[in-house]
Amino acid sequence: MNATPATALSLLRTLFGYDSFRGAQAEIVDHMAGGGDALVLMPTGGGKSLCFQLPALLRPGCGIVVSPLIALMQDQVDALLQLGVKAAFLNSSLDGATAAATERKLLAGDLDLLYVAPERLLTDRFLNLLDRLEGDNRVALFAIDEAHCVSQWGHDFRPEYMQLSILHERYPRVPRIALTATADALTREEIRRRLGLDEARVFVSSFDRPNIHYSVVDRDNPRQQLAAFLTGHRGAAGIVYCLSRKKVDETALWLQGQGIAALPYHAGLDAGTRRIHQQRFVRDDGVVMVATIAFGMGIDKPDVRFVAHLDLPKSLEAYYQETGRAGRDGEPAEAWMTYGLNDVVIHRQRIDESAAPDEQKRIERQKLDAMLGFCEAAGCRRTLLLNYFGESHPSCGNCDTCVSPPELWDGTEAARKFMSAALRTGQRFGAGHLIDILRGKATEKVAQFNHDSLPTFGIGANLDEATWRGVARQLLAAGLLHANAQQYGALQLTDDARPVLKGETTLMLRRQAPRKKTASRRAAPSGLLPPTTTTPENAGMFETLRQWRATTAREQGVPAYVILHDRTLHELAAQCPQTMADLLNISGIGAAKAERYGAAILAALEVS
Repeated sequence: MNATPATALSLLRTLFGYDSFRGAQAEIVDHMAGGGDALVLMPTGGGKSLCFQLPALLRPGCGIVVSPLIALMQDQVDALLQLGVKAAFLNSSLDGATAAATERKLLAGDLDLLYVAPERLLTDRFLNLLDRLEGDNRVALFAIDEAHCVSQWGHDFRPEYMQLSILHERYPRVPRIALTATADALTREEIRRRLGLDEARVFVSSFDRPNIHYSVVDRDNPRQQLAAFLTGHRGAAGIVYCLSRKKVDETALWLQGQGIAALPYHAGLDAGTRRIHQQRFVRDDGVVMVATIAFGMGIDKPDVRFVAHLDLPKSLEAYYQETGRAGRDGEPAEAWMTYGLNDVVIHRQRIDESAAPDEQKRIERQKLDAMLGFCEAAGCRRTLLLNYFGESHPSCGNCDTCVSPPELWDGTEAARKFMSAALRTGQRFGAGHLIDILRGKATEKVAQFNHDSLPTFGIGANLDEATWRGVARQLLAAGLLHANAQQYGALQLTDDARPVLKGETTLMLRRQAPRKKTASRRAAPSGLLPPTTTTPENAGMFETLRQWRATTAREQGVPAYVILHDRTLHELAAQCPQTMADLLNISGIGAAKAERYGAAILAALEVS
């Protein structure tokens, strides 16, 4: 069936319970339903799934969705089944009998959407199934989710994705849509080239997540800094990212001791433990997941209120992807990070010691430099982040540097002193040793190398250690210093340092201003969704609905948001519908959910 705006909009209303499309959704749906190929870049929480689910329902046959995320497949299929859509998945979590039954449904035409792992799709068995379906014109479309996984220079590279060009080569008549929330210009081109999407129409939505407040703090006492941050998020769901498995375990244990429902997640845990912890995070309220980057891609939980980084991500793509797991519901959320010089050294060492080709190492170093520049920004962080993805944006008023702008000072002389100390010590030492020399601290190491006799010894005693560390970080961020990972983070001057060292140019540095708690720190969302309307008067009604939803979700063994999103509960509490017809005017409640849950919702509202 060919899509028209009316049929697509009618299906959106009756099935999904939404009155209108957002952004480019309508255009993408119509393009795909008409048989066109598409590459879609849309932020997390922007509604990517609808861009392939609706066209698959509007076209004859079954839509095949390629996803690398086993847990997400289950959740998305559960959500579609709630709507009355005939959906299933095929991946390694199924036993042979269940997988065979799903294949029979596919061949019998009893499925609207089938989610499949890339390694399963590439098997001869599954390709033979597709051959039979496509021969009868019964493949509606191919959707390649998390398409950035095709990039060997990206942060979520999956080798199987590079073989998905077979879909274009083997089934040229079937429209394809590749979707991602994270891709710079380089990655976009790689997606198009490797997936054979050269002729595809490209839809790029704004990368902005206006409901997320970004903040970065200099690492001092990370546990205490994290505890202070979490004070404002008691009882909320969130993610804390750490670089190492050991740090994950230690941080989770420490948070548990603080009375926080924290769970560890990393590749060193057995599969059963990881599965249980992920299920608890997704299905329970108020769980904090402490994790390495092994956790998170495709997590569909809409009410994650914060993402905290205790270590520096390796790129702005990774940072954007990880922080994007907060606030998918459009409600205010926070992205908080603490970092220090040692993070840069560790990442440099990993890049230098990897077996990657030189060109890939060069690109990874550039990405790390961009990440460091974001951390040391004196201006709006959102502006810098979006500029990285090729999007201009004015100052946002919803990041730490907008709320509490850092003071700038003339750091030229301090920079010259620091670089002079590096030169006079043979460029063989890290920041800590150089700062000891500058501040005139006669440590054992300083004395061992006779560095207390250098002309630079004590010439920076007027600045405290925190200020000197800030100088070192900003010189690294500006590309004037390089941390040599092969020499344990020894700081070395680059060619760009020469004009500063000679006093030929002025260098303005940022001085961290004390953070002030202000109302604007949690600005209301201004772009993804309208703010909720729950007031103190109907908060009790919202809580009653939330308890009903939790009980219903436990009974069905699905995440609570699969039943109804928080935003729908807020609207129910505010509008207090009295009839089944009224329910259909609530965003997120279509015909299937009204029929399934309408009586229980009205009863809960009446009790409240």
